[in-house]
Formats: sequence, C-alpha cells, structure tokens
Amino acid sequence: MLQPLAGCSSCVRLVERHRPAWCFAFLVLGYLLFLLFGAVVFSSVELPYEDLLRQELRKLKRRFLEEHECLAEPQLEQFLRRVLEASNYGVSVLGNASAPWNWDFTSALFFASTVLSTTGYGHTVPLSDGGKAFCIIYSVIGIPFTLLFLTAVVQRIIVYVTRRPVLYFHIHWGFSKQIVAIIHAVILGFVTVSCFFFIPAAIFSAVEDDWNFLESFYFCFISLSTIGLGDYVPGEGYNQKFRELYKIGITCYLLLGLIAMLVVLETFCELRELKKFRKMFYVKKDKEDDQVHIMEHDQLSFSSISDQAASMKEDQKATEPFVTVQPATYYDGCINN
Repeated sequence: MLQPLAGCSSCVRLVERHRPAWCFAFLVLGYLLFLLFGAVVFSSVELPYEDLLRQELRKLKRRFLEEHECLAEPQLEQFLRRVLEASNYGVSVLGNASAPWNWDFTSALFFASTVLSTTGYGHTVPLSDGGKAFCIIYSVIGIPFTLLFLTAVVQRIIVYVTRRPVLYFHIHWGFSKQIVAIIHAVILGFVTVSCFFFIPAAIFSAVEDDWNFLESFYFCFISLSTIGLGDYVPGEGYNQKFRELYKIGITCYLLLGLIAMLVVLETFCELRELKKFRKMFYVKKDKEDDQVHIMEHDQLSFSSISDQAASMKEDQKATEPFVTVQPATYYDGCINN
C-alpha cells in the first residue's frame, strides 16, 4: 500500500516541479489544435462557394466563346491573364478612363499608413523596381519607428485612461482595486468597440455602395487587427465623392483605431488574473540564477564604486599643485639634528 502512494506522491512532485513546462506543452498543443480547427472550418465553409464560382466562370467563358466564334480560346486566355495581372497591381480595365489613380498623394499616403501599421491590404503594390526597393527600405526603418511611436503614445494615454481612474476609485471610494480594474477594462472595451467598430461600420455601410453592415464591420475588424486581407478597401469606387478627403479620413481612423486597440489590450494585460494566467506558461527563475544575478549586480556596483573612487583620486592628484617638499625637508632636518 505504501509503495503506490509513494509513487503517486513522487509523480505529483515531478509534475509540480516542471509545471511551467507542462503548461507550455499544453499551450503549444492547444495552439496547433486551434490552427487545425480553423483550417477545417474555413475549408468546409468556403470550399463549396469556391466550387460554385468556378462552375459559373466556366459557363460564362463557354458562353462567351460560343457567342464570339471568331475569338480563339488561347487569345481569350492570354487577355484574361493580362487583365488579372494588372488587377493584382490595383489597375482595372473597367472604366479605366475615369478610374481614380492609385498613386496620387492621398492614395500614396493611405498606402504608406498600411505599410507602417503592417496592415497591408495588397490592393495597391509598387510597380517599378525602384518602388519595390524603396518599400523595403522604408518598411525596415518605418515599422520599428511606428512601434516606438505607438508604444510612447500608448504609455502616455494609459496613465490617464486606465491607471489614474482605477486608483481614484480605489482611494476615494474605497472599492477593491481588482474589481475596479475589471469593471474599467470591460467598460473601456465596450466604448472602444462602439466608437471604432459599430459606428464606423454604420458609416462605411452608408458611404460605400456595395457594402452592408456585416461587410463594413468585417473591414473594421480586419483593419484594426492588422490582418489586412484586402478584399474590402474603402474609397475605391469609381463614383466616390470627395475621394481625397475620404482617404485622409480613413488613414486617421486606422491610426487612431490602432492606438485605441493597443490601449485596450494593455489595460486587459494589466489585470491581475491575466498576469497570473500568463505566468503559468513562463519559465520560472531558479534561486541559484537569482543569487548569481544578485552577486553579479553587487560585483558590478562594487567595481563601479571603486572605479569612481579611483577616478576621484586621480582628479584630485591632477588638480593638486606639485609641492611635496615638506616631508623631504623634515627628513633632512632630522638627520642634521
């Protein structure tokens, strides 16, 4: 009876000792299963629609060739291939004479904002080799610069939006800081979703001719989450009014919405429950490592103090005049006596 109990207790101690490793293994397994689950759902939902679209295109192509017998199928294939290549670069043959340019200033500003925010819709891409090379250099410099800018902005906003209100209710009203933080995070999330998802979705569904509310909400979520699939891009209609002003407004909306999303995420990450949940998957520091770090820190501080003392002595020697004759004269006097 005692041996099985001893074996179970040793197994429990082994699991507790390596608990972060087990949690991390379950995290990796759960992520892979979630990835496979998404692939299965997307495939089962979208594959029938893709099949119907392929059949419809085959019927249209066959009917077009039957109505135009003078046109050979290879010629039509070559024309369609060229049209699709141009469409991938953001150039369409439909009403191309009156279509808006893809690289005027407002469109280029919108493209630069999507590059720096890593949204990247893909509806407009550089055509020339020089543009592609500049896009690489611009992204290498601009993306870290954008991360630095967003971090600095969010750090300042979260003090006034999250930390001070929670501390105010905790001190002046006597509420629990943990409960106030949870309620504040929920309210902030609701306000952000309303201001940057529901209201813009209603505006986009009214301004864009072919968008309903679900498609507009889908665009807002895909954009502010920096996924940027590019299947819905505002301001690309041929009869779009005030297109330049509309593009500038969308650029400002993307930047402000991204800042708001980061503020909400940072607010939720500061909750105590989420901090405890995240620590389950982190590697725990051993006591020996902590002692080594403390000893290294003490050695560095002691060496820095000794270096400072030595440098101060050298500075004093450098500033003192070279008059050190008194000990020698005193020694000579002693000899004479």
